[in-house]
Amino acid sequence: MTVSLPRNAVLGGCTAVVAALALSACGAAPDKASTTTKDGKSAATATSAADFGGMDALVKAAKKEGSLHIIAVPRDWANYGAVIDGFQKKYGIKIEDESPDGTSQDEINAVTSRKGQDRGPDVLDLGSSFALSAAQQGLLAPYKVASYADIPEAQKDPQARWYNDYGGYISIGCDDKRVKDCPTSFKDLLKPEYKGQVALNGNPTKSGSAFGGVYAAALANGGSFDSIQPGLDFFAKLKKSGNYTPVESTPATVEKGETPISIDWDYLNAGYAKEFKSKGLDWKVVIPSDGQYAQYYSQAVNKDAPHPAAARLWQEYLYSTEGQNLWLQGYARPALMATMEKAGTLDKTAAAQLPKVTGTPSFPTEDQQSKAKTVIAQGWQKAVSG
Repeated sequence: MTVSLPRNAVLGGCTAVVAALALSACGAAPDKASTTTKDGKSAATATSAADFGGMDALVKAAKKEGSLHIIAVPRDWANYGAVIDGFQKKYGIKIEDESPDGTSQDEINAVTSRKGQDRGPDVLDLGSSFALSAAQQGLLAPYKVASYADIPEAQKDPQARWYNDYGGYISIGCDDKRVKDCPTSFKDLLKPEYKGQVALNGNPTKSGSAFGGVYAAALANGGSFDSIQPGLDFFAKLKKSGNYTPVESTPATVEKGETPISIDWDYLNAGYAKEFKSKGLDWKVVIPSDGQYAQYYSQAVNKDAPHPAAARLWQEYLYSTEGQNLWLQGYARPALMATMEKAGTLDKTAAAQLPKVTGTPSFPTEDQQSKAKTVIAQGWQKAVSG
């Protein structure tokens, strides 16, 4: 496993940690000369590959830029390591991966604080509620990948400023060797035997996975997409019982025994199970029986991307058959899964390994997510303090 820090490490200014390559000095403005074709078409304003002159033109411009800056992307998150390596190998474009353990909010902060600088992130991988916030702030560039029409309507912005890419269900991961009887529901988590053992992957005011955990808890306790408050009430009760631990769950904290029960996306918990097995850990993963909450992470292009052609080519790669199957191989459900299954291009072996779940998932609307974020922002600290 490569993750050793919480995924909400703070970013900002010139002191931000760089995980791969050293970045240019603060304040330098990106050079857009290489992103404009001879006939005056600019990658920075292209709304599709066709708009820029076709994929060949986009690839050429992206290769000329030579690099892509991504942020808050751990290599062991939904098979991102293989995705990054695949893109670099295919196009020869170097990816700079900054602060891989940052959060969705950190990504947005980096966009706003580095506007006009070549240190700004080119693309964003955001929890869906954070993608909505970024769009509302006018930070995202409209861009339709070649497969845009195949993305379900409920999973994309009508203006193509963001669209969902990969996702899954909130699950409960449990160290079967440290925990006598692993929980299978949110109700179980309140049992006294789990004292100090239940953790989230981050803070729900900053982290998409933790936000999903609170939403799932709400659904398990009489709440709905319109009412996330029961989720906050649940965690307040979990904290009062002594079962909730503020330690943010990572593979490292699991291995140390600090977070033997972790509420997280199923694709992360399932991926950890595979890795932990070689280390003698038996990591069990279940979708809670009383709170099934599914959500996707969204992709977007920074409106002021320093490498606009590479940013758009990255999107094309993520939504290609190759890219979508790489998510699937990381136990995540790709947005184009139904289309690929119908076309016969889906990796059936990888699909068969997904955590089992019944029923068809439904998703909160843009308005419901925005309201839920407000409720969490106002009430989370109170719920888990004291």
